[in-house]
Amino acid sequence: MTAQLTIFVLSLLVGLEVISKVPATLHTPLMSAANAIHGVVLAGAMLIAVTADNLVGYALAFVAAAFAAMNVVGGYVVTDRMLKMFRKPGDRP
Repeated sequence: MTAQLTIFVLSLLVGLEVISKVPATLHTPLMSAANAIHGVVLAGAMLIAVTADNLVGYALAFVAAAFAAMNVVGGYVVTDRMLKMFRKPGDRP
């Protein structure tokens, strides 16, 4: 249980550190390219949920799955919005 919590907290800190170093102009392309990675994170969160054996494990798995799902959905929303910017006014969607 302590190891799972430690890995969760360290992954949060590493993620924040990596994202904070990215310039603002690169956030949109990175978000659209990272959808596959977020899908893998979501699958990992579900695997952790299967192995959880107490309330803390279930809570961490739920939080990890919720954050991963938000990242996947947000990535596709940003990608769609970015692609709409490059359409001509008369183009079909």
